[in-house]
Amino acid sequence: MTEDKDKLKNDAEVKDNHLNDDKAEEVKEKVKSEIEGEDVKSEVEGEESTIDESTINADENTDKENDGTDGVIDMKGLFKNKKEMVTTIKKLENENEALRGRLARISAEYDNFRKRTQKEKEGIYSDSIVEVVKELLPAIDNLEASLKVEATDVESVKKGVSMTLSQFSDAFSKLKVSEIDTDVPFDPNFHDAVMHENDPQFSEKEITQVFLKGYKREDKIIRYSVVKVAN
Repeated sequence: MTEDKDKLKNDAEVKDNHLNDDKAEEVKEKVKSEIEGEDVKSEVEGEESTIDESTINADENTDKENDGTDGVIDMKGLFKNKKEMVTTIKKLENENEALRGRLARISAEYDNFRKRTQKEKEGIYSDSIVEVVKELLPAIDNLEASLKVEATDVESVKKGVSMTLSQFSDAFSKLKVSEIDTDVPFDPNFHDAVMHENDPQFSEKEITQVFLKGYKREDKIIRYSVVKVAN
């Protein structure tokens, strides 16, 4: 019985020793793997750092080269733009002077045209008055002559007045002036009604009396006929 217990104890110790050895090996492998991983990571980081530094240096060198090149291009472009601006300014100044000169000539021409037109209008108006007076002079001459004649009767005076009126009518005809017709119904475009009357013997809008004769030249009214109209 005692021998069996000793055997079981020895087996247990042997088993424990084997377990301890296996565990130690496992820990050893794990530490080794971690150490190798750290080394690989360090190498990778070193390589990345080297690549980053090379890239940064290359970018700095490229920027320096570009800075120098861009500075030269900007100066050339600046001088070119300056030359173009000077040319454009001179061109605009010349165009401005040309426009100023043209405006001055147009203003002078318009002023001369206005003065000439005003003078022509005054001349036309003056010529028109002269023509009218020339047509009326014969009638005035007859009136002056009739005053020098000693009339013995009323009929002679009436005859002289009738002849003078005839001369006025002739003058009006030459001037294209005509009397406005009053033998037609009342028309406000030609007649001016100053009185109205209610008389059954007259029709509506019939002109019953003429106070002043009206005259027109072609389509232009010189004076409206002043009349009395029946309602």
